[in-house]
Formats: sequence, C-alpha cells, structure tokens
Amino acid sequence: MGVEERRQQLIGVALELFARRSPDEVSIDEIAAAAGISRPLVYHYFPGKLSLYEAALQRAAHDLASRFEEPHEGSLGGRLLRVMRRFFDFVDEHGPGFSALMRGGPAVGSSATNALIDSVRQVAYEQILSHLRVTDPPARLELLVRSWISLVESTALIWLDGRRIPRAELETQLVHSFAALAAVGAAYDEEMTALLRHMLKDEPNDGPFTDLAARLITLAS
Repeated sequence: MGVEERRQQLIGVALELFARRSPDEVSIDEIAAAAGISRPLVYHYFPGKLSLYEAALQRAAHDLASRFEEPHEGSLGGRLLRVMRRFFDFVDEHGPGFSALMRGGPAVGSSATNALIDSVRQVAYEQILSHLRVTDPPARLELLVRSWISLVESTALIWLDGRRIPRAELETQLVHSFAALAAVGAAYDEEMTALLRHMLKDEPNDGPFTDLAARLITLAS
C-alpha cells in the first residue's frame, strides 16, 4: 500500500475497534494485528498512539457532522426527524466510540479532539439555523438551538446505557422537544412567536409537530 492508503486503512481499522470498545481500551497492538501489520509499522505511519486516535476521531467527527445535513424540502418537523434517524444510526453503530468522544478520556481528551467535538456542535447549530432561514439569530433562538443540540447529545449518551427506550420513540421525542422549546420561547418573545408560526405553517397533518399538538390537547382534556 501507498503511505496515504495505509494511513486510511489504519484509521478504518481503529474505527471498527472503537465501535465495540472505548478508544482508551484499544491498544496499538490490537490495531496492528487487525490491519495485518507489525506494531513498529503502525508507528511508521503515525508518530504516536494519540495521533492515530485523533485521526480516527477526526474522520468519525466529520461523519457525525454530515448527519445534520438535510435538503431544504418538506416540513421542518419532517427534516428534523430524518436528521435524528441518521444521528442515531451513527450512535447505534459507534456506541463506545461516540460515548468516549463526547465524554472525553485519556486518549480523547486532547485539545484537538475537544475542538472536533465543538466543530460537530457548530455544524449542527448552523444547519438548524439554515433550515429556519435565520442568519443572525436573536439571543432566545441561539439559546433554543444550542440547548436542543446539548439535549440530543446527552439523550444519546443516556440511551446507550441500556437502550431502555425504543429508538424510534426517542427520535420522535427529540423532535417534539425542539417544538416544545420553541413554544416556550414564543411565550416570552415576539420574534420567537413569528418563528414558531413559520415552523408550523407547512406542517402536514401527519407531521411530528402536529402529532405533538394532538398529544398535548389530549393531555389537557
């Protein structure tokens, strides 16, 4: 293999192992064995254990950030639901690695990997704003979107510990949470009221936001 081809192979092997165990628990020897090469050869392509981990986590972070990209078609509720499905596909496939990346640890606690996590959150934030057609968000909207992203992240981490709630229900619940947070903001701010009306304007009768409204009406009665 060429140098870059071998580097990409080692990154892929590392990610496969991280899908089953935390990066802190995976040794260079294991990565070398899975790749069919010697331990010294791994160090030929990566100067140290941390550099390989950072390269692998960089690819994972890029993949995770791409899950928030969604065509501007259909209702906002439907778009968010598709994003949540792709996000939880990643969480499901890379559970231990996702948990380690978000929680940090000796192998993933460097400033470089912390910056990767922040970059994923920023991509998610910018993608949500683009779907809301907002370029200069007021304070309450920024609070809403960033709080929701934190909720999604923490919910995924808790779900991985036992998976006690059906995944599909959780995905829908998180979309409902976005609408609920927007409704709370609208109760305090006219700009948020206008935004909420825009969100609900094109919502179909079978959309997730309509479903939430129906559930709340049932509770109130």
